Amino acid sequence: MSALPPPPPLSPRRRTITYILGILVLILVVAGVWYWFTQRDAGASGAQGTAAQGNAKGGKGGAGKGGRFGGAGGPQPAQAATAKVADVNVVQTALGTATALRTAIVKPRVDGLLQKLLFTEGQIVKEGDVLAQIDPVPLQVALAQAEGTLARDAAQLNNARLDLERYQTLLKQDSIAQQQVDQQAALVRQLEGTVKISQAQVDSARLQLSYTRITAPIGGRLGLTQVDAGNQVHTNDANGIAIITQVDPMGVLFTIPQDTLPRVLERLRAGEKLSVDAWDREQKALLARGELVSTDNVIDVTTGTVRLKARFPNTQGKLFPNQFVNVRMVVDTRRGVVTVPTAAIQRSAQGTVVYVVKEDSTVTLRPVTTGPAEGQITVIEKGLEAGERVVTDGIDRLREGSKVEVTDPNARPQRPGAEPGKRGDAAKGDDAKPGDAKSRFQNMTPEQREAFKKRMEGMTPEQREAYRKQRQQASPPQ
Repeated sequence: MSALPPPPPLSPRRRTITYILGILVLILVVAGVWYWFTQRDAGASGAQGTAAQGNAKGGKGGAGKGGRFGGAGGPQPAQAATAKVADVNVVQTALGTATALRTAIVKPRVDGLLQKLLFTEGQIVKEGDVLAQIDPVPLQVALAQAEGTLARDAAQLNNARLDLERYQTLLKQDSIAQQQVDQQAALVRQLEGTVKISQAQVDSARLQLSYTRITAPIGGRLGLTQVDAGNQVHTNDANGIAIITQVDPMGVLFTIPQDTLPRVLERLRAGEKLSVDAWDREQKALLARGELVSTDNVIDVTTGTVRLKARFPNTQGKLFPNQFVNVRMVVDTRRGVVTVPTAAIQRSAQGTVVYVVKEDSTVTLRPVTTGPAEGQITVIEKGLEAGERVVTDGIDRLREGSKVEVTDPNARPQRPGAEPGKRGDAAKGDDAKPGDAKSRFQNMTPEQREAFKKRMEGMTPEQREAYRKQRQQASPPQ
């Protein structure tokens, strides 16, 4: 069987036509794919636009149309507060250290054997209380010896005085020389000096004996025992027997910037008392409240600060020596200034701003100048008037001109079985109905509101209308 002859080669003209047809087919395929994707996106955008238009043209607050729930075009839920006129304290904060006003190391004043301790560690003592007893026997012996010496010298002095009287009588009778009388008078004066020395030695021995009873030099709290009974103690012992710190009242040392010092000194010169509060490390518990006592006389050039000292009553013992505390001192009081909650103040490219709620329930972004803050309240120097309302919660969902629905942050959810309009009803009104969409929305947390809004925005207008009817049917009849 003979092989088929090869096909004749294409002419240049037919080859060109084939290439052109292939290119046209590829262009048509690409155009078809592009048209299919663009029409699908346009259809989705149209559906979303229709849903948004339905929300914007919702009925008189129907829950199914999103008007009440902050859907697209609807009011955004937010909390607001009214700017008020109040007095605000300018507070200077600092870190401080509690210090005892007086500290004393109890040391023995004579050497001897420590017989017993008459205190317990941590005890509160008064000035003059007996704390310990040193063996008094050696000093009692020394006292007896000094008293014996005094008695001997006193007897010698008495005999010399009698001889002087005899010599003076004989001198009047011209029986002895004047020189002998003068010598006897000098001996009397000498013995008088000896008696004084002996008397001083007796007093010294008696004083040393009294030092065997160790007493508290100041009142305060005793620390841990430095030496036990049975040990030999000496006057040059560095640690002593115990340490007493005065704990009531207590002092606190703290530093403030040198720029604040002139204001503090001005009030001190005027005779005012600056209130100082001492808080714990976490600034949650107030430990004590006192007043500023004095300032240091130099500024620390390395830190640019100056040390201050405050005094606090410490009857409950909340302050402890060397305890770190947070100090809050009122250095000035701004009276009659406009204040708002600190949560209303925002920082943006325009500076410090607040969202002000206008009478038509829309918000406007307004720049303000802030002043000092105290707690959760901040002073507004310029940009806001008293009585204007500012948004404090829900700010992240607002824009210039947004419409808001101000909710009550203190609203409570309705209790099961509670009657509408009674105390404890969430809506707090006579027209509140169980299951009412507005009441339920107001009782939601911000997170629940956001989730509910997203859920409503994802529904079609028909689904929202069906949901609204379902909620109305679920509500009990009036």
